[in-house]
Amino acid sequence: MLPIGDDNSGRTIRPYINYLLIIINIVVFVLVQGIGTNEAFLMSFATVPEEILTNTDITSNGLGITPIPVYSTIFTAMFMHGGIAHIAGNMLYLWIFGDNLENAMGHSRYLIFYLLCGILATLCHVFLSGYTETGLLVPSLGASGAISGIMGGYIILFPKNRVRVFAFFNVFYVNALLALGIWIAMQIVSGLGALGHEGAGVTYAAHVGGFLAGMILVKTFAAGKRIKHDY
Repeated sequence: MLPIGDDNSGRTIRPYINYLLIIINIVVFVLVQGIGTNEAFLMSFATVPEEILTNTDITSNGLGITPIPVYSTIFTAMFMHGGIAHIAGNMLYLWIFGDNLENAMGHSRYLIFYLLCGILATLCHVFLSGYTETGLLVPSLGASGAISGIMGGYIILFPKNRVRVFAFFNVFYVNALLALGIWIAMQIVSGLGALGHEGAGVTYAAHVGGFLAGMILVKTFAAGKRIKHDY
């Protein structure tokens, strides 16, 4: 079930920050990552759990020199992607759900919320990697954690918003609670099924962690803002 749109009739501001985030992600992927072909950049600026846990720049296992503090890769990795399908999926979800939260929070709060969810999502991935001792030297990257936070926030503020989805070669309308509830359930099941396999499954912690962070933080960031619920 693939979301392809939602009800934006309650939007009162133009989501400049959401547009900017999408543009930055695309520019980094195309111009800096060479549409995913610049492996040297990936191996230097993606988040490596062992580096974060030890505050050490590791250059073994094919990893490159990181010319910035290793903790900074938590931010750089947030704007990198592994391939066209990866960035296309992430930007689709950000395009559909991000503008509603920016409208509810305002521009500056939305940007902080997005980045904070991304940081917390990455830390969930890092700490689960350390706990399970799997994937410690596997680079992770992508906006998925931050966007999971967007979806977690969306499901709290707009649970009954109509979401247009593509499934079974047809277009349907379902409420956000169903559309995003199915998505997070799949992340949990897939993550649990893959735990214990080296380099696999642990990244689902970023999705689940980001989603929970968004659910917990969203009302704080939307506090004082009038929210129109579109049923």
